[in-house]
Amino acid sequence: MLEISGVTKTFNDLKAVDDLSFKVNDGEIVGFVGPNGAGKTTTMKILTGILKPDCGTVNVNGFDMAKSPLEAKEIIGYIADSPDMFLRLKGIEFLNFIADIYKVPTDVRRERIETFATRFGLIDALDLPMQSYSHGMRQKAMVAAALVHNPPVWILDEPLIGLDPKSAYELKNMMREHAAKGNCVLFSTHVLEVAEKLCDKIIIINHGKDIFYGTMDELSAKYPGLDFEQIFLEMTGEK
Repeated sequence: MLEISGVTKTFNDLKAVDDLSFKVNDGEIVGFVGPNGAGKTTTMKILTGILKPDCGTVNVNGFDMAKSPLEAKEIIGYIADSPDMFLRLKGIEFLNFIADIYKVPTDVRRERIETFATRFGLIDALDLPMQSYSHGMRQKAMVAAALVHNPPVWILDEPLIGLDPKSAYELKNMMREHAAKGNCVLFSTHVLEVAEKLCDKIIIINHGKDIFYGTMDELSAKYPGLDFEQIFLEMTGEK
């Protein structure tokens, strides 16, 4: 379970997140969509404890991010909006480094790394430095690193960007498998079709505010005769 309540974050005079509240229940995949600059990445960083909100609370499976940050972060799998990190390390060194941080036993991490590398076509690249990887290969490594400790809560910021079709298909399947086990997934995307087909619920954010939170059926009922793209443009004033 992932819950954000009354969260506001201001940078100088810009209110990036404005009294935002929503909840991702166990077993749900929730899509987080909005125009560029709507506050999605700032919200993701607040949810993962990278940024502190000016006010409001974040709760991760019963742990308050402000009061119990280590306990909350231990159960989060986070994919950031950029995969360009730790590029001097080889792929396998990077994955083992992250596994060390989360204290994943050697035999367990070996099996998980092999599984991810197989599903994402990383086997032949693990012994190469990540600075030699393409953007897509770096993104695959970030996905594997985020999930190597088998976290129950996934927070994924544009996780499909740069992935080839097969890897994107694998990650979407992994999201479904994860939710089916009673865990929760929150992911942001600019690809409305992906959010529409994959998610149990949708959050639409604009200017830091939640302007819709619910199912696609509920959204369609408010805008009969319009497809998701048309609804999104109508709600966000992007037409």
